[in-house]
Amino acid sequence: MEIPENIINEAKQRIEPYAVEGFVLGKGDQNSDIMVVGEAPGENEAVKGVPFIGRAGKELDKQFNLLGWDREKVYITSVVRSRPYRWVEANNESGQRKANRKPNQKEIIAHAPLLDYQIRKVDPSVIVALGGVAFKRLTGGEQRMSDVVGEVFETRVLCWDIEGGQWSESERTYEIIPLYHPAAVFYNPKIRAEIESSLEKVRDYLGQNRKK
Repeated sequence: MEIPENIINEAKQRIEPYAVEGFVLGKGDQNSDIMVVGEAPGENEAVKGVPFIGRAGKELDKQFNLLGWDREKVYITSVVRSRPYRWVEANNESGQRKANRKPNQKEIIAHAPLLDYQIRKVDPSVIVALGGVAFKRLTGGEQRMSDVVGEVFETRVLCWDIEGGQWSESERTYEIIPLYHPAAVFYNPKIRAEIESSLEKVRDYLGQNRKK
């Protein structure tokens, strides 16, 4: 996807004050009817500049298989494009290591205009929000993922008004579908059955005639 250089440069500048690394724009079919929005890159993604290529990427591929989707035929991006990290004690004697963390609100706002641009550019009918961070960024919803996973919300999405310094709503509406972030199953293996059930619900809803 061709993105104006000023939007990319401004996104990089706004994120500089925070503990983040790397920069991942997104990947996939920019003409797709479906956009997938994750939370932020992990370590592997930050190094290679490609979304969802680590452990979570393999889980995402499993989800796509259940949905009957081809990774190359959807557009994949994220709320924040740089990997947010924190320093933690390493398990060995090497001192400290960087661990993933959730992006904070200032980091989300720093990259909000970039996501806004990509949503307008792709102009999907369906946006899949992987995890609570993505769902809240898009809709402002505060619900727990367990209460909304697999549901369809026909709604406007939030956009960041740079001049006004506040969130506003998009002109058009989208079908927003929240799903568990693929990494969630690593921390709570018991939700795998719920994940599969929600994916089946989404597959049935979208049907066979929608553009993939």
